[in-house]
Amino acid sequence: MKRIHVEPAWSFRDEAGHRLDPQLFLLLNGIHDKGKLTEAARQVGISYRHSWNLLNNWAAFFGCELVALQKGKGASLTPLGEKLLWAEQRVVARLEPQLKSLASELNLEIQRSLEGVSPLLRMHASYGYAVELLPDFAGDYQLDLQYRSAEEALASLNRGSCDVAGFHVPIEILSDTLIDSYRRYLKPRVHKIIRFITRCQGIMIRSGNPCEIYDLKDLAGKNVRFINRQKDSGTRALLDELLLRAGVNSARINGFENEEYTHSAIAAYVASGMADAGFGVEAAARRFGLEFIPITTEHYLMVCHSKTLKQSATRSLLASIGGTEFQKAVEELPGYSLNNCGDVVGIEEIFPWFSG
Repeated sequence: MKRIHVEPAWSFRDEAGHRLDPQLFLLLNGIHDKGKLTEAARQVGISYRHSWNLLNNWAAFFGCELVALQKGKGASLTPLGEKLLWAEQRVVARLEPQLKSLASELNLEIQRSLEGVSPLLRMHASYGYAVELLPDFAGDYQLDLQYRSAEEALASLNRGSCDVAGFHVPIEILSDTLIDSYRRYLKPRVHKIIRFITRCQGIMIRSGNPCEIYDLKDLAGKNVRFINRQKDSGTRALLDELLLRAGVNSARINGFENEEYTHSAIAAYVASGMADAGFGVEAAARRFGLEFIPITTEHYLMVCHSKTLKQSATRSLLASIGGTEFQKAVEELPGYSLNNCGDVVGIEEIFPWFSG
């Protein structure tokens, strides 16, 4: 069955009610990537004449050119063109988890209306590049994948609102607060851990490292503009703990109070030139052409009740993530590696300090 994907679309309208074609963003992205209007038009699938008219219409709309064309030098985005392109990419990145959750709900309702409905697995999980691959490999079961913070996902499992919860766990550093949280939600006699992947977290910086950033200490006391994750995210909690242990006062980091809501949004923010550095996963940095300084690694795990492992949908999940095709897709993600993917273990094997 075909699956629905939900994507945001911009609509610009002037005082007279005239609307312009949002295809502009595809063209701007093509010019940014290719540096030539002819190649950008070909990438978008429109004629050179149409692309030229599109740019002229938008220039008239804004009263300012979006693209600079120079004979023999190709095409480049003007400051306004750059701002529009990066604003669109930041919005898309920021909304990505919510839109994918909405798409999952719509796909589930469609499947429920059909005969021969497949077994259902409800998963609440912290958003990530590997976990977002799962719906593409849910061939013989329905996956209702809803994105939540790590703590919300674990709380949902305890309430019975989902069958499987996905969350990330720092490997080198565990704060007392995080340990207390796991003790509150995980029950060794009831729950089982499904191993998934490991991922690398670190500092995203602009190409060429113009601010000479090499570790967390270089973020403070210098003319470095930083973009942070929101306070309730696992990545923010990890960064706070790393800064504390490194002896870095976050009050000395310029922009520490500025927040974005996904790894991709952090990367887009830095790539746009609005910040010099951000903290997140390597895959996001590479997607937006940024350099990356690895700082730490973390496990991404799944947890479920022991009885849930007997359900056919859960068995299908284990088969899919343990399969060659899924694992090949994970290995293509920068900074991601397999962590005995699909193995089921007890709580104490991951958290040896746990007492039942």
